[in-house]
Amino acid sequence: MIKRFKIWVYKEGEMPLVHMGPMKHIYAIEGQFISEIESEKSSFFARHPNEAHAFFLPVSVAYIVKYVYMPITTYDRERLVRIFTDYIKVVANKYPFWNRSHGADHFMLSCHDWAPEVSVPDPGLYNNLIRVLCNANSSEGFHLKRDVSLPELNLPPRGFSRHQRFGLPPNNRTILAFFAGGGHGDIRKSLLYHWKDKDDEVQVHGYLSKGQDYNKLMGKSKFCLCPSGFEVASPRLVESFYAACVPVIISDSYVLPFSDVLDWRKFSVEIPVERVSEIKRILKGIPEKKYRRMQKRVLKVRRHFELNRPAKPFDLLHMVLHSIWLRRLNIRQED
Repeated sequence: MIKRFKIWVYKEGEMPLVHMGPMKHIYAIEGQFISEIESEKSSFFARHPNEAHAFFLPVSVAYIVKYVYMPITTYDRERLVRIFTDYIKVVANKYPFWNRSHGADHFMLSCHDWAPEVSVPDPGLYNNLIRVLCNANSSEGFHLKRDVSLPELNLPPRGFSRHQRFGLPPNNRTILAFFAGGGHGDIRKSLLYHWKDKDDEVQVHGYLSKGQDYNKLMGKSKFCLCPSGFEVASPRLVESFYAACVPVIISDSYVLPFSDVLDWRKFSVEIPVERVSEIKRILKGIPEKKYRRMQKRVLKVRRHFELNRPAKPFDLLHMVLHSIWLRRLNIRQED
């Protein structure tokens, strides 16, 4: 893939809604990906559209929301849909590439919760577009064979360089399971209801008080709880790998990132939402030998969830591109 895959990025459009995106905090993957793939130093950069295998629509949903909707006066998605659709019409009228494939070799990328909704009003137009989304909810139209699940990460302003890997050896992990965060959505509300500040082994908290170290607590935990919030994805999944902590996924209909090539059953635990009250019993029931194997596999796959600039083979950006590459190959096989 690294030697062959070429991506053309459309030049049309003006910043900040196009060609840039957030570079830090919760939606950072949007800006980081756009910046990486538009760099002429990238091995994936196509210098001419005729050499491209895929075409990227560099529209940032996060920046549309930030600059068009903020301060939010309405949650109506019509403006978002119109901006995105207008961009497609511009490139479709100027170039032959969208029309010749009906968008099947084109992709968008966004981590914003609203991103899937750009295609809702006109499913015919977007029927073939590859959507790379953090909000990878199979019950809300995420297409398993066409779309790509994008890991969500909360990138601090200073970057990950000093905090990308942390955590104690298994023998020194004194906390069975850990979570801290707000009660966003029904799943987290249920988790907090059953476990908040009630157990020394299953440490579930709201927002941590000043002086408590979130990373340190994750690094002391055997299992890190990753419940969905309002939407299915959570940055805690990526943070679990940085902490060398076995992720415990509590979600409905979440399509896990890179599941084309990674067997999540070998390095994570999935607990059904309706069994939140049984977390301690379920995790205590995992033999120590099995936990050690899972934790070693977390260490092994961690590199796939690390963000590097420039991107490196097998890191997060390369894994995202590999997922897009696989979809592109599937399109050719179906042609």
